[in-house]
Amino acid sequence: MSISAAPAGARAVLRAPHVRTVLLAAQVGRIPQASAPLALLLFGRQTLSLATAGLLVAGYTAGMAAGTPLLARAVDRRSQPPVVLFASLLSAAGFLLVAAGTGGTGVLLAGAVVAGLGTPPLEACLRVLWPAMVPPAAVAAAYALDIAFQEVIFVVGPLVTLAAVALAGPAAGLIAAAVLQLAGSAVYARTPVARRWRGETAARHWSGPLRVPQFVLLSGGIACVGAAVGSLPVALTGYAEALSDRSLSGWLLACQAVGALIGGLLYTRARRGGRRRLPLITIAFAAGYLPLLLMPGAVAMAPLTALCGLALPPLLTVAFLSADALAPAGTVVEAFAWIATAFAIGSAAGSALTGPLVDSGLRLGFGFAPVAGLLAILLMSAAARK
Repeated sequence: MSISAAPAGARAVLRAPHVRTVLLAAQVGRIPQASAPLALLLFGRQTLSLATAGLLVAGYTAGMAAGTPLLARAVDRRSQPPVVLFASLLSAAGFLLVAAGTGGTGVLLAGAVVAGLGTPPLEACLRVLWPAMVPPAAVAAAYALDIAFQEVIFVVGPLVTLAAVALAGPAAGLIAAAVLQLAGSAVYARTPVARRWRGETAARHWSGPLRVPQFVLLSGGIACVGAAVGSLPVALTGYAEALSDRSLSGWLLACQAVGALIGGLLYTRARRGGRRRLPLITIAFAAGYLPLLLMPGAVAMAPLTALCGLALPPLLTVAFLSADALAPAGTVVEAFAWIATAFAIGSAAGSALTGPLVDSGLRLGFGFAPVAGLLAILLMSAAARK
């Protein structure tokens, strides 16, 4: 990593006008992406089997995967506030429909899908604002800081759900998700920088950024990265159960989040890099998962899980910068949304595929991430070519 002598790190980004308000509002609005799956599972588990409750989570995830690129395309063609506010209201309606619990399984599933479909594309919207909020030399640092702070969501989100459920019952977890999403989206949509932003006027193709081969390769590489990341909670759960301490998996995942936060903060000092940096950072990312195959005791496992999180924010930072460069005019928000969607789909696939591997052997479960990382290296290498 080449380090910039210019003060374009995290402090410089946070001192820029509007940054702290926009970043905090987007973070709050995105908390349901981490809190809602657990909230849906706990609510469904009251009256449904675990498998059926899991369908609510799958419906929410599928809705989010389908809706995010479409909403982002609407942002590209219009502006951010109307789309963000409409989406958050639609999603809140879905959460409340589930929380009401007045229908059968079909109604609950429909509510979960609507909640996912309406998830406001705050991640993509925020990423496209950074060039308007910070100097060009600080854009890469802003992306890295944003991605690093995103790790906090996946620590805070489940805690929000657990606290709400403990205070007021399972429906409260869903209501909390709706309220936080509405509040964060409303504050974000009212910020001057979000209201001023307009998509670029350009001739558009129905396939958007997906008509660019290098972008498709980049998205495939990100899906593989997501698969590696998604495999870890499943493998760590098997590891924790093997040590007869299920709570250990939560602590180890927190260590990974801390590692990612550190990696993101360190990368805010890196010089802006283009697509040529993708293969090297992906190699570092994949290599970070190899030590987990040793499966040492819990004390030694903690720093190893932190290590495997270090390269994720730098990799995603360069991926978003590459998506920005590859996206045709007028499709940048949609391109960012496809990157986020590819990661989410890969993560879900990684979780699903790792489960049977862990049942066959714990080391096989930990072996999934390096294999997914190898595929990511190949795809990123192809995407990095001119």
